[in-house]
This record gives sequence, C-alpha cells and structure tokens, in this order.
Amino acid sequence: MRLLRPALSLLIAMTVLLGLVYPMVITGLARVAFPRRAEGSLVYRDGKLVGSSLIGQSFSDPGHFWGRPSATMPQPYNGLASTGSNLGPLNPALLEQVKKFSKALHDADPQNSAPIPVDLVTASASGLDPEISLAAARYQAGRVARARGVALAEVLQLIDSHAQGRLLGLMGEPRVSVLDLNLALDSRR
Repeated sequence: MRLLRPALSLLIAMTVLLGLVYPMVITGLARVAFPRRAEGSLVYRDGKLVGSSLIGQSFSDPGHFWGRPSATMPQPYNGLASTGSNLGPLNPALLEQVKKFSKALHDADPQNSAPIPVDLVTASASGLDPEISLAAARYQAGRVARARGVALAEVLQLIDSHAQGRLLGLMGEPRVSVLDLNLALDSRR
C-alpha cells in the first residue's frame, strides 16, 4: 500500500500533464504559428468546403485530372485508414493492381500511347497523396483537353502554372496538386 499511493499519484499527474496539458499547449501553439495547417489545410471555393490540400480526392471524370491510386479501400482517400498496400514488387497482387489501373487509364484515353508514369498506377506509402508528378499530369493533359473541348496547350500551360518545385530545391520531385489543378480547370468554365 505504501508503494501504491505514489505510483497512482504519478500516474494521474503524468496523465494530466501528457494527456491534457501538453496536447492543448501544442495545439494552441500550432493554431497561432500555423493557423491554416492546424485546421487541416482545408480548401474552400465560394465559401463551400471542397477538400484539403493534404489528402487526395477521388476524381474519375475524364475532364478532370486523376490522382494516385489510394491504398485505403473500400473508400478511397480515407484519412482514418491511412496505410500503404504493403505489396512488394514481386507480389502478384501488385501486378494485378498495376494492370487494372493501366487498363482504366488506357480505356479513358485510347489515343495515348505514351508510357504511363508509375505514380498513376501505384499507391504511395500513405495511400492519401494529394499530388502527382508533372509527368503524370502531362500524361493526362490530352484526355482532359479533349473532354473539356479546350486546346492542349492551354491545359499544359495550366499544369506548368500550378507546378511546385522540389522542397528546398533539393528534395522530392516537381509535382502538382490534383485538387488545385482541377479547381483551376473548373473555374475556367
């Protein structure tokens, strides 16, 4: 009994300190220092919530750019189920997924004979990527231009104007936000 009282007191103190006080302080600091990010980097259009710049969305209309496949199934881009597929390069299931996504891309744009960028047929580690490579966006440009009845040069210019460079000029690959690109396309109507 002599040891139980200090142990319980320490448990309660640490629970309050690390379970309540610390998260509230960090959340408060984040809201002051990074207000948009602390609220989920939500994107609004005409006062209506249309998505988040941190989590991809499922687009299937030929007139929109499509993002990376989501590993969160059965509901794509489910932030509560964020996970990779854990399918290794020799796993037959990965090959089947790649074939399925390749067929969908080919069926949507049979005229396109260019090599399909890998990020259009494989999910990322989180399964939630909101961005695609510039190659993936350019691969889809012809389909999007034809579906919308606009010039290919106009769609390519839109991709270039929304392109983001490498982080700190060194890390990652140039990319483009699928949501931002599709919102820009929709605003041109």
